[in-house]
Amino acid sequence: DLFTGTEPGVAEENLQSRIRGNLLMAIANKFGHLLLSTGNKSEMAVGYCTLYGDMDGGLAAIADVPKTRVFSLCKWLNTREAGVEVIPSNIIVKPPSAELKPDQLDRDSLPPYEILDDILHRLIHHHQSPDAIVDAGHDRDIVKQVVRLVRRAEFKRRQAPPGLKITDRAFGTGWRMPIAAHRQPPSV
Repeated sequence: DLFTGTEPGVAEENLQSRIRGNLLMAIANKFGHLLLSTGNKSEMAVGYCTLYGDMDGGLAAIADVPKTRVFSLCKWLNTREAGVEVIPSNIIVKPPSAELKPDQLDRDSLPPYEILDDILHRLIHHHQSPDAIVDAGHDRDIVKQVVRLVRRAEFKRRQAPPGLKITDRAFGTGWRMPIAAHRQPPSV
């Protein structure tokens, strides 16, 4: 009733993730298990995750693994033992999606992960300026979008479960950006 007369949007979409997160936390608590948060470095960087939803968990095992590397690791795992498909191939080949609304695909709101991960690597690992990233061949508008998303997502990263450090520049205690950074104009 509270939402009557309003257009459905992100609030309703996030309810699915939050309900699922609460159910999974209840199961983990009941049986003494540790719920793993599913966010990877690409998603955590740009805030493509739901606070109190898919970010729930006690450990963010792949929070420092870029999405493109997650796919590579899945494919590699499936080659380890002949005839054993650890990660179902339909998960690997299907277009990435938050699956919070019909026909939703990540590529509708984010650049392709190969591009996103390269921009993030240059920004986070090499401390390149947005102008330097553009000079390296990336579209200025896409770089501006990614920088803006990274700045706006700091409040989510601060509330994320601890992650395993895989790369030389992980989010966590070694990474700090003002929580209100999204109020600053991008330098591009």
